[in-house]
Amino acid sequence: MMNLTELKASEYDKYVGLLTPIQKDQLVGRQYAPNSYFNPVLDGNEPPNWIISVEEMANCINPHYEWVKALPIIPWVAPAPPEPIDSDATD
Repeated sequence: MMNLTELKASEYDKYVGLLTPIQKDQLVGRQYAPNSYFNPVLDGNEPPNWIISVEEMANCINPHYEWVKALPIIPWVAPAPPEPIDSDATD
């Protein structure tokens, strides 16, 4: 796996940081910089992974969470779009 120092800024949108469920819980609602909050989400892998953006990792200046800069880097896999709602369905 890659790490943050191997990426160019132009590649940030193609990769994400891989989290464990415990790490995800540690980041929810926490700031990585003033007025900027971590936003862990599930990716489109099967089974899905908890991830954060490379931008969150690279821009983290909160000393309590600088460990995110050492997270493994994996390619971004978008989740499948939701199924459309059938507006003609009746209950």
